[in-house]
Amino acid sequence: MIQEASHSLIHKNPYAYSAHAFISALANGEWVAVFNQVMRRPIILHPPNDPQFYNLMIRSKDEGRTWNTPRVTPGYEWHGVECAGLTALRDGALLLNQWRFNWYPLETAHKLASSQEFSFPQDWAAELKSGGEVPTSDALPAEMAEYAPWARSGGAAYVHRSTDGGRTWDHTARVETAPYSGGYNMRGGVELASGEIVLPLCDVPNYKVVFVVRSNDGGRTWSAPQEAARLAGRELEEPAMLALDERRLLLMLRDNITHYLHSAVSEDSGHTWSEPRQTSILGYPAHLLRLPDGRIMCTYGYRYAPFSIRAVLSEDEGRTWDSEQCLVIRDGLPNRDLGYPATVLCRDGSLFTIYYAQDSDGVTCIWGTRFRLSG
Repeated sequence: MIQEASHSLIHKNPYAYSAHAFISALANGEWVAVFNQVMRRPIILHPPNDPQFYNLMIRSKDEGRTWNTPRVTPGYEWHGVECAGLTALRDGALLLNQWRFNWYPLETAHKLASSQEFSFPQDWAAELKSGGEVPTSDALPAEMAEYAPWARSGGAAYVHRSTDGGRTWDHTARVETAPYSGGYNMRGGVELASGEIVLPLCDVPNYKVVFVVRSNDGGRTWSAPQEAARLAGRELEEPAMLALDERRLLLMLRDNITHYLHSAVSEDSGHTWSEPRQTSILGYPAHLLRLPDGRIMCTYGYRYAPFSIRAVLSEDEGRTWDSEQCLVIRDGLPNRDLGYPATVLCRDGSLFTIYYAQDSDGVTCIWGTRFRLSG
């Protein structure tokens, strides 16, 4: 059961759309969080549909009670990006993984379309009308191209490395994702007992297959992809990874067909994986946390009435989940423009979940909830 839940507003910009937060605890005790932000528009063009999206970073030195002013990360040239992930290493280094599209003025894109493959605004409008994301009003512009005069084509995956907790970035590595279309994840990777880092990614912009890349030098260089999850009739993306022990890894996967989370397990440090299977958890995307008592907590967004931020527990290393005893971290949210929660453990044994949702003014903000578990 959830006890002593208290909600706090972490960041609100009334002129911007702020969403898709992720949090990580550093070795020095600081917390850092990264989220997306773009100027507010009559409709929401979620990443990756707006070239002005930035990833912003905030930090807390008192376990989420106060936060500093957000900074663009890793720099202002890194715009038009997907959601970012963080990996805190044992030696104090911090990794930021990003996917960045190539963006073009609409007329330039039409001129080059015969030699490159582009995604155009009318495609995004169709996605919005089919329920892909949440408009801020019921009406879409009659001519989407006049509203969003740009297009995107290709892009690349990057991992940035910091030795001062994300204040500055010392090294940027491009991650080769071929034969997949690209590599995106709004979660980070895991550092194994050997020091090897395993980072799961999905094949942006198709969002149907998940693979992993590996680093043996602290994130400075990365291996070729190894496929982790593909399932006929499913569209698997946004993987969350947890190391169960020195060799076993657990993946939780969003599925855009059923909207149920799927899972896969590796017994050999992520080189091979079991076939993904559907769990009993309706919602997405997942975040995984090992609790002090050994149970695993899976936090996720619930975009059905009653709109809420939820969690479930597993007592058997993720084989089954107690979805009948769903933990509601926060309910009473106004609509399905919410989610992407991630949870960290506080020094006093309480838990803190970061997520996004609209406030009473209709502004999408970054929120936090501190709570305890009983039983």
